[in-house]
Amino acid sequence: MGGVSDEEFSCAFLAALRVGDLCEGTVAAVTRQGLAVTLDGFAARPLGFVGPLDLSWVRFARATARVGERITARVIGVDPDHGRVWLATTATENPGLWAFLDSLRTGDLLSGRIASIERFGVFVALDEGPSHPVFPGVGFITLPELSWRHFEDATDVVRVGERVTCAFLSFDTTNGEARLSLRATRPDPFQTFADKATVGDVLRGRVVRLVPFGVFVHVGDGTEGLIPHQHGTGTSGGAPGPPARVGDEIAVVVTEIDRERRRLLLSRRPASPAPD
Repeated sequence: MGGVSDEEFSCAFLAALRVGDLCEGTVAAVTRQGLAVTLDGFAARPLGFVGPLDLSWVRFARATARVGERITARVIGVDPDHGRVWLATTATENPGLWAFLDSLRTGDLLSGRIASIERFGVFVALDEGPSHPVFPGVGFITLPELSWRHFEDATDVVRVGERVTCAFLSFDTTNGEARLSLRATRPDPFQTFADKATVGDVLRGRVVRLVPFGVFVHVGDGTEGLIPHQHGTGTSGGAPGPPARVGDEIAVVVTEIDRERRRLLLSRRPASPAPD
């Protein structure tokens, strides 16, 4: 290396790498943390690392590679400060699927069919792109991204076999999924409410949920506000009177509208005194 130290050469080697590059090398160690890889072009020590979640979309758990085995992997991160490059063999295990997911951009609209509804989210079989080697669909919608409105179960929003169009959020390289949002393709009822409401407005609403920190009240189409408990008295918003129950119709006052966090705070309006 002409007088250049291993450290200097490793810095120059890493500086030349870019996310998305393909690298070849030899497995130097197999541990619970994944694979250490001696990359072609730098034999002094292993610079490449494949984490356990980036080994395979099929096997998932433990590495099946052996010390001395040759691998080809995609660069997913370069860490010059710690002298390492993070690699994914998932990219070369499923090159067509990786290329498809990597070509997507935030906001792209993707259509498909609801393939499976699970307790943690919904799988979507996309019209375009390859199928997934394990899951029933390449697209995946987490529960919060299904709807702007509160719901108890995903089946309240979608059904298996239903066709949907969703916005692409991100490429989940761990699971080989296109993270999608169904709610992003639909108007946000909270913003519509906020366009019309102001602090101090008196509204009528229906109590829909009781939680340890307060009471949720439905005040409009898809819009709920929170009356926070105060001082542990069991009375919402500091107003006198009996605690609210689910299903009660009550009068509330708007105390805060936070568009960015989609948060509506309310207080309970005291009942008007009975006439003499």
